[in-house]
Amino acid sequence: MFKITGSATYLGLLGLALSAPSIAATLIGGLLADRANRGRILLITSFLAGVCLAILTLLDVTGWVRVWHVLILAALLGLVSGFDLPARVAFFPALIEPSQMMSAVALSSILWQGTRMILPAIGGLLIAAADTWLLFFLCTLGFASMSWILLGLQDASPAAESQTHDRSLISAIRFIRSEKLFLVIIVMTYISMFFGTAYVQIMPVFAELLGSGEKGFGYLISATGIGSVSGTLLISRFQHSPALGKAMMGGALLFVVSLVMFAGVIGLFAQSDWAFYGACFFAVIGGIGGSCFLISSMTVLQLAVPDALRGRVMGIHSITFSLIALGGLLLGPLAELFSAPAAVLIGAGVVGCSLLFFSLRFPQLWQLNGQKPVSSL
Repeated sequence: MFKITGSATYLGLLGLALSAPSIAATLIGGLLADRANRGRILLITSFLAGVCLAILTLLDVTGWVRVWHVLILAALLGLVSGFDLPARVAFFPALIEPSQMMSAVALSSILWQGTRMILPAIGGLLIAAADTWLLFFLCTLGFASMSWILLGLQDASPAAESQTHDRSLISAIRFIRSEKLFLVIIVMTYISMFFGTAYVQIMPVFAELLGSGEKGFGYLISATGIGSVSGTLLISRFQHSPALGKAMMGGALLFVVSLVMFAGVIGLFAQSDWAFYGACFFAVIGGIGGSCFLISSMTVLQLAVPDALRGRVMGIHSITFSLIALGGLLLGPLAELFSAPAAVLIGAGVVGCSLLFFSLRFPQLWQLNGQKPVSSL
């Protein structure tokens, strides 16, 4: 999108196209994950995602691609993702013991974040050497491979069993409202992703400001992945620690500070030789802090949610990932109105204020103890 338009605002529109259908579908997908065969849902969503990427590959390699093509295909991919995420996060807890939850969440996160760490750098090199169509083609092959693997796993993916007569979305929302722990953590995660992590949605702008091009864009995204994987490995030690709450909230605070420093380095020293390395460094630190908060909060929720409500409740939490792209709709126009570093500072300010508010209003968040059963605030 940035190659076609050169506009940060269009990057925001792309985020909207990805996230709005995903958010709507996630709510429905949570219902479906509690009623249908989760393995079959994953098979269908993987196949459909591959089809969308195959079409994008064809449009790109032929030179026919236009802005509206990208927006429509992004919306379709967002729609597919909305059904995929609740089934995915609701399925894997059935395969493990509760004592293994943080390790399992961490491993799942490492698989996701590891691709963010390694592949964007490779992608930047491939774009510079060939073009964007090659990346879309490789992603198509990836989803085709996943679909093939899932075909062989269907017998191991029974339909979700509900232990409650109320299988509506309202019952999940009522449960979250009644459990202050769930409500506060989910709201904090939403704010962190929409106003904070959304800066990755306008990362091409930072690469341009630093004069680093496609390769620099890949390295900057990879830096966030390196930090996320490092944070995941670090936080996995805290599942049974009395300092679980301090690790979770401290990670959120570190994330805010790193965003301020990232914006400051680029805003004040973009022309310096060391600015690019400084930006990468603070992207790594931000990834560590953000990952510590996200992984520990997801573990707390996974341990406490009843299995009969897992698909719906974790589906509502999964909206978190869509908010990263949706936040670009705010940061993109702010970047064009002021500057990209200023947009990140504004977002970091909102996240910081929310962190201060919830810390003062619910000091128990800092006191969460991994050695005791999770209970409501």
